[in-house]
Formats: sequence, C-alpha cells, structure tokens
Amino acid sequence: MEHPENHSKFKGLLVNKGVTQPPSVNPYRAKRKKSILLTSDEFVKEILSGNRVVLSQAVTLIESSLAEHHQLAQEIIEKCLPHSGNSIRVGITGVPGAGKSTSIDTFGMHLLEKGHKLAVLAIDPSSERSKGSILGDKTRMENLSVAENAFIRPSPSAGSLGGVARKTRESIILCEAAGFDYIFVETVGVGQSEIAVHSMVDFFLLIQLSGTGDELQGIKRGIMEMADGIVINKADGDNIEKAKMAQRQLRNALHLFPLPDSGWAPEVLTYSGYYKLGIEPIWDMIDKYIKFVKDSGYFNEKRNEQLKYLMFETINENLHNNFYNNPVITNLLLKLETELLNAKKSSYAAAKEALDVYSNLINRR
Repeated sequence: MEHPENHSKFKGLLVNKGVTQPPSVNPYRAKRKKSILLTSDEFVKEILSGNRVVLSQAVTLIESSLAEHHQLAQEIIEKCLPHSGNSIRVGITGVPGAGKSTSIDTFGMHLLEKGHKLAVLAIDPSSERSKGSILGDKTRMENLSVAENAFIRPSPSAGSLGGVARKTRESIILCEAAGFDYIFVETVGVGQSEIAVHSMVDFFLLIQLSGTGDELQGIKRGIMEMADGIVINKADGDNIEKAKMAQRQLRNALHLFPLPDSGWAPEVLTYSGYYKLGIEPIWDMIDKYIKFVKDSGYFNEKRNEQLKYLMFETINENLHNNFYNNPVITNLLLKLETELLNAKKSSYAAAKEALDVYSNLINRR
C-alpha cells in the first residue's frame, strides 16, 4: 500500500514502504517431518548400545503423563530390567548452597578419569504456583556436561516426591542398562525428598558447610541417621580451621547415634569441591563402604528392601490417583466440603463417608 505522504503535492516528503510483515507461523514448520516414536524393542536396542539421545528420549517417556507414553515406557523398563543392577548408586544431599552441583562435577570427573561411566539424575524443585522448574543443575556441571562418558538428566519434582521418586528409580534402570556403572541422584535439598532418595541408593552422602555458625543447626537427626558418610565442603583458604572444627562437632554428634543396620560407622571428611582438594579420600571411603556391605550381605539385602518399598509406594500412588480422579468422588468431596464448612459434619465423618463410597464403587466392579 502506497503512503499518501508520497503524493506529488507533498514536496520534500518521502516515506519508505518498509519491510513486508513476516507470517506469524514458521513457514519451515510444515516441511518438518513429524517425529515417529521407536518401538520398545528399538528403544531397548539403542539404550543397550549406549545411545544417550535415545536414552534421554526414554526418560522423557517415563516422565510423560500421556497414557500411551506410559505404556511404552513400562515396556522399555521391563525389557531393560535384566540388564540393570550393575552400578553403584550414590545419593547426594545437603543444605542449599552447600555446593552439591559443583561437588558432583568434581566427583564425576574423578570417576571418569578412573575409567567409569557416570549418570547424574538431578531432582529439581518445582514451583508450587506455576509447577515449572529452572532445571539449572546442568549449567553448574561445566565439565561433566561435555564429557563423553557422562549423562546428566535434571527432572522436575512437579510437587510430587512420590511420583518423581518412582520415575527416578525407573530412570536408574535405563541408565544401568545403557552401561553406566555409577549413578548419582542429587536431591532437592534437606527435607522429605531425602527419604525417597535414600530408598533407591546404595550410599547416601551428606554435604555440609562450615563457618555458618552452629554446624549442627541445619542438620536434623533423621538426615544424620540416614547418612553413610558426611563431607564438609569449602575446606580451603581461611576456612580450613572452621572445617576441621565442624568435622570434630559432627564426629561427636555421630557417636550419640546407634550404628545403622549396615553396621558401618559413618565417617566425616573435609574437602574443597572448587579447588578439587580431598576428593580421593571420599571415594576411598565409598569404596570401603561398598566392600564392607557386600562382604556382610547387607548390599543385596538393602536392594531387596528397596524393591519392596518401590512396590508399596507404587500401590499407594495409584490408589491416591484412582481415588481423586474418580468423578463420583470428585463431586462428593465438593458436597462434603460444603457440609464441613457449614458445621454440618465433622472432618472425620466426612472422610469416612468418602472412603465408604469409594469402597462401594470398588466392590461393584
């Protein structure tokens, strides 16, 4: 369209026609071929060959909420199961800011230099409002993220620790089938997620900081009792003496606790993840622990207990989902909420009525 300002009666004015507005839809989109999912056998073949791209796609299927993806994911898991179980699984936790991601980067490169293959499954906290996650752990693992024999997969917690725990266990199976002999599981932070992660790993490592005041203040007894080893990060420069003091305090605190079921007495070590100091003693400790529990038979005993724990957790999760996704129950709960708020029914009576109705629905099937 010609601008009226370019008319001959307007001397001295000239308006450029400008640039043609591009289409709102990418014209190359139509040319793209729609990605076709592999069959479960094709997925398994590629995973067993160590194809990290296909492994990542399989983990995405596990995390998907689509029913068709869930079915395919379960088929892949069942076929990979005979090829799993040959790794050392290490859970890594610590207070926010303790340097978990930086430490994993350093620990991981140490293992790769020894000829191991490492998979890192990082559970990232999700927003309670938007349900979104930053998934930024990989950016803090600069060396591992480009290493040939490393696989890093951040996963959102999506507000459901039970759900992400199940998906993480399933991801471990796929990573082991792909040939990774060390699996790191990084937790959201000190809290309920530690219980879930502890139930899926062989060694539970707690990272603590020194020089933050009371070194025991941020550590709860439950976390201390779960830890198979405690390491104090940032033991460098002027912080070395503070790290040693924290080491003494934590060792004294551990003496107050009974020995864990494994019979192993947890050790407390200091190191610097940033400067890569004191890394070798940490892995000597982990190697000693693995040998200790394998010789005593506790290693296999714990793995068997974890399998049973997973079964019951899966049952609980499915019961929860079936209950709250039932349309009859959904409508009933709205009615019960109204009666509850109008003081016509107590909380216990309302809960009992909902459970009775659900039980009758199940018995009719």
